[in-house]
Amino acid sequence: MKKKKVLRLMRIVLLLCMIVCLAEVCRTYYLSFRHRQKQEAMGERRWENAGSEADAEGGEGDGVQDTMENGGVPAGGTTEADLQEEKQMLAGLAALYEENPDLVGWLSIAGMKIDYPVMQCDDNEYYLSHDFYGKEDKYGCLFVKDIADVDKPSDNFIIYGHNMKDGAMFGDLDLYKKEAFYKEHTTIRFDTLYEERTYEIVAVFLSRVYKVGEEGFRYYSFYEAESEEDFYYFYDNIKSAALYETGVTAEYGDTFLTLSTCAYHEEDGRLVVVAKLMK
Repeated sequence: MKKKKVLRLMRIVLLLCMIVCLAEVCRTYYLSFRHRQKQEAMGERRWENAGSEADAEGGEGDGVQDTMENGGVPAGGTTEADLQEEKQMLAGLAALYEENPDLVGWLSIAGMKIDYPVMQCDDNEYYLSHDFYGKEDKYGCLFVKDIADVDKPSDNFIIYGHNMKDGAMFGDLDLYKKEAFYKEHTTIRFDTLYEERTYEIVAVFLSRVYKVGEEGFRYYSFYEAESEEDFYYFYDNIKSAALYETGVTAEYGDTFLTLSTCAYHEEDGRLVVVAKLMK
């Protein structure tokens, strides 16, 4: 009799464990599905806004182009500062910017899940745990740190994002560990609020975050090259650390875009993709 009670209790405990596990699986699936829906809706709104504004303009040039005459010299005494003020925001991003002025651009890679807004604010930790609308979210957002200048741009700017198990955010970057995948996805599209840009991948490598006083190549510290030597220190290190040779080279004066996410080959590991702006 006592043995039967023990067996019954064990069955109840196992059943409860199964229910808890199933509930967690369902919750994870729901969060993933909801995240995907939000991102798809945002992407659709972006392209709808771009299309509607293009139709409304009827092919007319924008404010910057219309002021340029005589081989690119500003017309009517317009200064470079005036042109900067007259720059028109890309139609697809203008409506999203009105919803959240932390928006600085949009990152996408053809044939991958990576198709997201990129954010920036004074708190470099904020978008690790908040979505585009400011709600707490384990997916967070893709973001650049406050030091980054995506408009100039600086010699390098780094976009950070979570490596999610369902492939969301920068979860797909793991695919770049294989050279065969890289060969089918060699370019990255990053549009700032005012300019469409395409980058070609220079190197893919594994790294980690180094402790204070520890020697190592800190790719995440490079934003501006104070000299040609600084530039080639960064470039030579990313090439020597590369998992494979892309055949894409860079020279002093080129602009880099770096994608950084967590990797699990070692403690505080990072997977890094570096690309250069195509001219």
